[in-house]
Amino acid sequence: MDNKPYVIGLDLGGTNSVFGIVDADANVIASTSIRTTGQNDIQVYIDNCCKALEPLIEKVGGIDNVKSMGIGAPNGNYYTGNIELAPNLPWKGIVPFSKLFQDRLGIPVVLTNDANAAAIGEMTFGVAKGMKNFIMLTLGTGVGSGIVVNGELVYGCDGFAGELGHVIVDRSADARLCGCGRKGCLEAYCSATGVARTAREFLTKRTEDSELRDIPLEEITSKDVSIAAEHGDQIAKDIYKFTGELLGRSCANFTAFCSPEAYVFFGGLTKAGHLIMDPIKEAYDANVQDIFKGKAKFLISQMDDAQAAVLGAAALAWKI
Repeated sequence: MDNKPYVIGLDLGGTNSVFGIVDADANVIASTSIRTTGQNDIQVYIDNCCKALEPLIEKVGGIDNVKSMGIGAPNGNYYTGNIELAPNLPWKGIVPFSKLFQDRLGIPVVLTNDANAAAIGEMTFGVAKGMKNFIMLTLGTGVGSGIVVNGELVYGCDGFAGELGHVIVDRSADARLCGCGRKGCLEAYCSATGVARTAREFLTKRTEDSELRDIPLEEITSKDVSIAAEHGDQIAKDIYKFTGELLGRSCANFTAFCSPEAYVFFGGLTKAGHLIMDPIKEAYDANVQDIFKGKAKFLISQMDDAQAAVLGAAALAWKI
């Protein structure tokens, strides 16, 4: 049983579901993906996933050579194996996701939050390899996080601990509405969508020239801001300064409860490099308690988005 040489990793995203068959040395032997969007019937979705997996499983000699499956999913609950109340997935309510795959494939299946899966991937194969205490922040459409303390992910009493993207950073009357339904969350400011919102606000309030003014306001993306900032556009640089300062101050607060060895940043916004990392570090140093100064590293993940999540889900599967 323990000698089976492969596991399946699934990175379940709101747009695509990416599968990889992974060996014990973190080599992705085969991979495939299907669309998540538009598949409103969960049973049809599971059918389509299993059909897509069939040739991959055959490539490694059949399901008898596959030990288990790990899944990283939005609102994935490690304790129950359920996806619970995920706002950006086609299925509403509580979905017994692990059980559905386990019943179809006949192998053990384990599931966790997608940011936790990325943290496991980073701890097992990436820049956090060997670290026992770190915080991973995923800066994509939202702000996800995985908190590792003493070598273990923090899950809390219900499986949903570690949602640092939903720490409130703005308590003003006009704080931004977050997708979670509350106002002023870090995610509303420091995600890719948050950066685009900041761009619209800055361009409306300020008068100086900017290449961002060549793009219709509602069509501006964080990538547009990054390109403009690289060109030296002052408004774009100020958008990243504003975003980085918020992140840096927030990290200074996070340090107080777990004193991490490192913060690992992952996702689309990290492609801005020093434009976002410099203000993060400056704001962190200016706000962190003296006893913690100079201790935490600030690192950018070297894994691409799908690779980290698939390998993290696979690493989780190896532990079953």
